[in-house]
Amino acid sequence: MSIWKNPITPDQLNTPTRKTMASHLGIEFTEVGEDYLAARMPVDERTIQAFGLLHGGASVALAETLGSVAAALTIDLSQKMPVGMEINANHLRPVTSGWVLGIAKPIHIGSSTQVWEIRITTEAGKLVCISRITLAVVGRNRD
Repeated sequence: MSIWKNPITPDQLNTPTRKTMASHLGIEFTEVGEDYLAARMPVDERTIQAFGLLHGGASVALAETLGSVAAALTIDLSQKMPVGMEINANHLRPVTSGWVLGIAKPIHIGSSTQVWEIRITTEAGKLVCISRITLAVVGRNRD
């Protein structure tokens, strides 16, 4: 059974990310599963640090993008919205080229908080980064 409030496709998710950090970094949503959301990000001049390795901040941006969008897909956005409270990341393997792939899966989907785990791997499936994001689910009409 799907966890998503409304069915959506990767193409529909990629359209609103134009002119955002996600599009600047080349992040593309690739799959919407029953209980996960997947995206990929290139390892190129936009996402590497001075030593030619994938920048840890780029990995965190991918993780936060996946977790926040996934959380948004589980709530009624006309009434509420998810906002980040905390994110952490363990960077486990360097990457110098190609693509990294991220998959977000829920740990907790509550009415006021959500927790998501994001695993980022190489194209060969080697774990690069593991991240966890906690989001508050708040009313849209907050002061």
